[in-house]
Order: sequence, then structure tokens, then C-alpha cells
Amino acid sequence: MGFSGKKAGAVIGALALMTSMIFAGCGGDEQASSGKTPVKAMKVLQQDAPVSYSYPGQLKGMNDVEVHSRVSGSIMEKYFKGGDTVREGQPLYRIDSRQYESAVIEAEAKLHKAESDLRKSQDDLYRDEVLFNDKAISEQSLFNQREDVKANMATVDSERAAVRKAQENLDDTIVYAPMSGRVSVDDVAVGTYATAGSTKLVSIGSLDPIYAQFSVSETEYLNILAKAMEEGLVDANGQDNSDNSDLPPVKIVLSNGYEYPLVGKITAADRSFNDNSGSLTIKALFSNPYGALLPGMFARVKFLDVTVKDAVLVPQRAVQQLLEETFVLVVDENGKSLSKNVVLGEKVGSYYVVKKGLTKDDAVIVDGLTNLQSGKDLDVTMVTADDMGFSLKESTDIVSKS
Repeated sequence: MGFSGKKAGAVIGALALMTSMIFAGCGGDEQASSGKTPVKAMKVLQQDAPVSYSYPGQLKGMNDVEVHSRVSGSIMEKYFKGGDTVREGQPLYRIDSRQYESAVIEAEAKLHKAESDLRKSQDDLYRDEVLFNDKAISEQSLFNQREDVKANMATVDSERAAVRKAQENLDDTIVYAPMSGRVSVDDVAVGTYATAGSTKLVSIGSLDPIYAQFSVSETEYLNILAKAMEEGLVDANGQDNSDNSDLPPVKIVLSNGYEYPLVGKITAADRSFNDNSGSLTIKALFSNPYGALLPGMFARVKFLDVTVKDAVLVPQRAVQQLLEETFVLVVDENGKSLSKNVVLGEKVGSYYVVKKGLTKDDAVIVDGLTNLQSGKDLDVTMVTADDMGFSLKESTDIVSKS
């Protein structure tokens, strides 16, 4: 009994379908039996790396002073508005001067009387000396007259000092700016009674130059110092050879993201590290010719061109974050994936500086990380930085220190 052409074609098609399914099943069983996840991995780098540090800081005036009156009295006039820029020696306030004018008049009157008494005693002494030479008075009388002259001279000196003091008090009823700068807006109003030495009338802060104050860790300080020594800005004993040249360039970024165009220089550092925080306070000075920077503003201070010696570097794409933990997956000695927690430092191009958690002998997984967990068998392909397009070229990203 023969097959028709149509039936024969159907049978052949069915056999072909069954054959393909069998082979497909065999292939799937083979992949399942291998159980290896294909990944790409590369060795961790260890080499010197140029980094840029960034720290939170605050701007402060070189000289911030509170202005107090030297004499007490009601404020009669004010010669400025809050927020004005003033010059050193510029009048700020006038305090009620009536009592001090009276004190000057009284002191001058006492001085005139003392000078009159002195002249009279000197005339009497001249007369007594003539009488003594004529043996008309005793030596004791002459001695007493000489003592009167000395006493009157002392009184004149005292009254002259009183006049000077009274005149100084009168002069101090005009309060002058002790320095050039910008005055605060919390100044006292006309009519306020000012107590000498205690009532704050206003504060003045210098604007040019201005400095940024911030703190660095011990390790970062040593890196900065090493850079300065390398460039000959300080010698091996830490002495400044720079003649005020810029130690590794310092710039600031304001709170709105604007980078201030002028470069600053480090001018001062605390004498020791803080025992609690382990950080060192540093001041960097910036020129502020147009007064754009104001004391109290917050900014990020950037150190540029600092080299971290023998830095351990891991590609950024290898780093993963889970809740509070930062980790990478590495290839262990058995060809399995292994999770390692890491502490990261600065960004350097395509990499992070690793402060803790990896060594140069580790091979980190850089591709095939999707859904990959620790303990999985791996089919590893080793790659290089060039294969992956990684570079140490510094990007515009600056790691923030807080």
C-alpha cells in the first residue's frame, strides 16, 4: 500500500521537527550541565594616580571685628547703612557729646588754676631765695617753698593728663571704622544707649583677600605634602621654598556650582590633627577684588594635581551598591564569583581609588554582572583596560570629602 505525495511530505516534516527538538534538547542539557556564567574580568591596577580632592569649607574674612564705643552715651547719628562698604577711618556713629564737652571745660579750668598756683609758688620761691641769701629767712622756709613748687608742678602734670583724657573721651564720641570692609546689617539704631566697651555697635569684615577654611585627613595631607615636595615647593624638612607660590592649586566651587575663576593658595594649617576627627584644619587665601565672595558662604575647596602613590584602582563599572554596602565581585581561586566589600576613595578617570578591600592580585568582574551573585561558577574571559575602553585620564568629576 503506497503513500501519496501529500502524506509522504507530512511524515517527513514531522520527522524533521522531532529531530530538531531532540538536538535542541541535547544542547540545552549541555549548557545546563556546565552551569557556568560567562563573564569578563580584569586585574586590579596598582600604580601612581593623579587625583583631585574636594572638601566642604566655609569662607571667612581675614579680619572680622566687632566695633564698640570707647565712651558711653546715646547714639545721636549714624553715617552708614547696613551692608555698606566702608574705609578705615571713616566715621560710623556720633555719640551724645555734651557731658564730654563739659568734662573738657572742667578739666581745662582745673589745669589753668594749677598752672596759676605753680607760677605763684615759683615767684615765691624766687623771692625766698633772695631773702635766704640776705639771711632774712631760715633754710627750712626755703626748703618748704621748694617743696610747694614741686607739688604744684605735679598737680599741673596731673591736670594736663586729665585734660588729655577728657579730650580723648570727647574725640571718642565719634566712632570710626577700625578697618576697611563691609559692615553687617545688625547695626544698632540711632537713640540706642551704648555702654563703653560692651555694646556691639556693628561688625566689619574685610573682603579682599578672603580665605576658605576646611579640613583634610592625615593620608590626604601626606599626599598633598608629597606633591609639594616633588615640585620643590617645600624641602624634606617641610620648610617653605615656594616664595608664596601656589602649593598644589586650590580652587573653590560655590553652592550654586559656579567655579570661582581665581586660584587660591594655602597660607596656614593647624599645628596638629584633631584627636576626635583625625583631621587637620587648613586655610586657603583667595583674592576677592570685586567683593563677590562674602564671609559665611559655603564652598567646596578643590586640590588639583595631587598624586596618590601606589594606588589600588578598580573600574567604576565593577562597583555595586546594596543598601549601605559597597562591593565588587571577583574571581576566586576556584573560578567562582566572590563578593568583596570595598572602601572607595577618589575617582580617577574610569576608576576608583580603593582604600580598603582589594589588592593588585584580585581579578574583578567588569562584564556579565547582571543578576550575578557570589558563589557562581564562571566562564571567565580575561580582558584589559584597552579592551574595555577604560582610562586613567582625569574626568571632571571630583570626589567630595565630607
